[in-house]
Amino acid sequence: MNEKTLFEQLGGEAGIRELAVIFYRVMDELPEAKPIRLMHPKDLTSSTEKLALFLIGWLGGPPLYEQKYGHPRLRARHLPFKIGKEERDQWILCMVQAFDEKKISEPIRSEILYSLLNLANHMQNYLP
Repeated sequence: MNEKTLFEQLGGEAGIRELAVIFYRVMDELPEAKPIRLMHPKDLTSSTEKLALFLIGWLGGPPLYEQKYGHPRLRARHLPFKIGKEERDQWILCMVQAFDEKKISEPIRSEILYSLLNLANHMQNYLP
């Protein structure tokens, strides 16, 4: 049996790039996400590209992020930012809304969001 990767199920590179665009648009527009939005540059183009490249490889596609930037070292790259439970929850809220808008269905919706929640938990670097 030849099962499709999550990368393929989300529409490949184009589908994941679209998800990253939606994610950052949601972050930019959602009042509840203002604290994490302020951690990002005014122009979200680079952030959107980096998220897309990371997700493409993380979800089973080609390792485009690693080819361009090296190992993601996500925790190290996020250490300059104060990330606690509230920031984690804001990030996840934006991703859930992006999944809603992109109409990502079960069972891959829960599978990916669960994995992203674990990843977001790992990014936390302070306790209020």
